Amino acid sequence: MRYEAVIGLEVHAQMLTKTKIFCGCSTTFGSGPNTQTCPVCIGMPGVLPVLNQKSLEFSIRTGLAMNCSISPYSRFARKNYFYPDLPKGYQISQYEHPICEHGHIDITTDSVTKRIGITRIHMEEDAGKNIHEGAGSYSFVDLNRTGVPLMEIVSEPDIRSPKDAAEYMKRLRTILRYLEVCDGNMDQGSLRCDANVSVRPVGQKEFGTRAEIKNINSFRFVEKAIEYEIRRQISVVSDGGKVVQETRLWDSAKGITESMRSKEEAHDYRYFPDPDLVPIITEPTWIESIRASLPELPEAKKKRFIADYGLPEQDASQLTDERAIADWFEASVTAGGQAKSVANWIMGDLMRSLNDENKTIGECSLKPEQLAGMIKLIDNGTISGKIAKTVFEDMYRTGRDAADIVNEKGLVQISDSSEIEKAVDDILSRSQGEIERYRAGDEKLLGFFVGQVMKTTKGKANPQMLNELLKKKLSS
Repeated sequence: MRYEAVIGLEVHAQMLTKTKIFCGCSTTFGSGPNTQTCPVCIGMPGVLPVLNQKSLEFSIRTGLAMNCSISPYSRFARKNYFYPDLPKGYQISQYEHPICEHGHIDITTDSVTKRIGITRIHMEEDAGKNIHEGAGSYSFVDLNRTGVPLMEIVSEPDIRSPKDAAEYMKRLRTILRYLEVCDGNMDQGSLRCDANVSVRPVGQKEFGTRAEIKNINSFRFVEKAIEYEIRRQISVVSDGGKVVQETRLWDSAKGITESMRSKEEAHDYRYFPDPDLVPIITEPTWIESIRASLPELPEAKKKRFIADYGLPEQDASQLTDERAIADWFEASVTAGGQAKSVANWIMGDLMRSLNDENKTIGECSLKPEQLAGMIKLIDNGTISGKIAKTVFEDMYRTGRDAADIVNEKGLVQISDSSEIEKAVDDILSRSQGEIERYRAGDEKLLGFFVGQVMKTTKGKANPQMLNELLKKKLSS
């Protein structure tokens, strides 16, 4: 029997607010344990939470960008459970009345575009962190993260493959970073994913029993964890067994999911409206002002790059994956760089250099207008493409202009035909054997002659003039 997977993702995105969702404590990552807490976020008796308006605005921005309806009325609820990192004994979340509902985003895998529905986006507070390592027989709890504002983005069970799940996560992250509502740093836990996975016979409408895989923190692990879980469930049902509804953890070292606990249902949390927080009434005029402030989103930007700059779709996709890179590209083109050349240099040498140093494009000392300046030198014949590689390395390292480097190091391309011809004649006079083989049909030797002349001229000979001159002399 053939089976298909049914996958839904619950993505927790930490919002880029300076303070927590219900108090004034800092959200800065990496501070000492329990140094960013107060009576409100650690749940002392008698304290009252106050909603951080920025977290509400960020949630609405995200909902609008993901084609959601924004609820004119929403409210917070208490999600009751006991765990050491939850000092109040409940988490403030949203249940019956979330801020955003009924949205969607489109993903493309293997050249096929698919629409993934979004059930809801709601606000909630994060819990603390239990620390079990390096403490002997003790465990510790760090409450710095308690009360950090989260958006939970819940998809419809529209995903059918691990690859689509990873692509959906990537698309979400890109949109969140464009909106500047979440930094998307999965290694720091500011973007985390729970995957609900079930299998069913192909053609069956009813869903199978699902298992939830908790807190997956990389795109690769999202794909690998779901792949394993699908195989596991198919094996269970193929052998006549039944999948148990449970929560599982992904063990990246072993490459397997492992049972953690039985899966809770909504009634297990005894949700009820939080009496300390008033309902949220969102005015239509405010929502429209937020809509007007949205940036150009990645899909729209990609289509514009293809239409306005004539870029191939693959180039446009890569350039628009990060807003900062897309902005850098456009700034370089505006400064006079030819679009395709700018794209090639960014996707090649620039990104390779940044990746080698683990830097973002915002940390790069090379400016967009400097790359445009170097490309102009190539286009007007001042330097060759090969020399440009050397010039680029110097520009990237020092932040200096290409023209200054070229003049200082004497890298101006030789376009004097008589000078190139002299170098060609010198090489040909010492290469009689290679000339005979070339004329006998070994045309690959043209590269040998080009290389020898370039070596003589220190890479400065105009490549087009050199090739034309060599072909003329070798054919005579």
